[in-house]
Amino acid sequence: MDEVSIADVLAEVAVLVKPHFGKGQPADYIPQLARVPRSKFGMAVRTVSGQEAVIGDADEGFSVQSITKVFSLGLALNRFGDEVWTRVGKEPSGTPFNHLSQLEAEEGVPRNPFINAGAMAISDLLLDSVRDPAALVRGFASFLADEQVEIDETVAASELATAHQNRAIAHLMRGKGTISHDPEAVVAAYCRQCALTMSCRQLARAMLPLAAGGFSPLVQETIFPERLTRRLNALLLTCGIYDSVGSFAYRVGLPAKSGVGGGIVAVVPGKATIAVWSPELDRFGTSVVGTVALERFSQLTNCSVL
Repeated sequence: MDEVSIADVLAEVAVLVKPHFGKGQPADYIPQLARVPRSKFGMAVRTVSGQEAVIGDADEGFSVQSITKVFSLGLALNRFGDEVWTRVGKEPSGTPFNHLSQLEAEEGVPRNPFINAGAMAISDLLLDSVRDPAALVRGFASFLADEQVEIDETVAASELATAHQNRAIAHLMRGKGTISHDPEAVVAAYCRQCALTMSCRQLARAMLPLAAGGFSPLVQETIFPERLTRRLNALLLTCGIYDSVGSFAYRVGLPAKSGVGGGIVAVVPGKATIAVWSPELDRFGTSVVGTVALERFSQLTNCSVL
């Protein structure tokens, strides 16, 4: 990866992904996301050494959705340490991100912090210390990106209005004692967090500590202990792409987190972060074109960790 021109690689990737447009569907169950033009494509790379390259719509903001779960988990682990793991597990789910029956069968304990149940358990934990967890996540993301980012309240309202499955999940966890706050407050905090708007460039910058042993070269501060950084990357590799995580690891070979807004952010430990956005999703809720883009980037730069 060090010996190639990242800008040239991105240019080649942009050509290689063209045949894959039209093979997915946007997240039409959230009305605001269904309105995003399907042809959008952006990609950004930020290296630990300070290089940056972008292509396409990399500076256009989009709804990052579940990618925010990385920020909220990092905040919770920094604040509460291993108490987090009394609320959620560390195992791949093997089921859709909003699955209910598995949660019920396992006594209301989410498999991992990246499925919806796990992320809401993290929101509940953050509610123990702050009134507005979504604002905390927004502030953290802004700090890491070294640029102000905002919550799209229209997207948040659209998401909250259709969050019936998430409400069922929250009430089940409340009944089992996994969460302690009002389920409606937990769902509202979670939906507002997911409505954070960022660009590919901002995402690549914000996730850089995961590639740099917990240190942010951008803001010149240690964000996570090195050991915690390794563990976060392990969780991204095994749980970050929901029930297609095995296929993604086979094709791309990098720790990554996806969101139903069409974004994916991937980590090349010790080297770089990569963010890509294309709104058409596969049946698992992951960007079709985004996955192909990362697969081709990984092949062209030989940056897979596997």
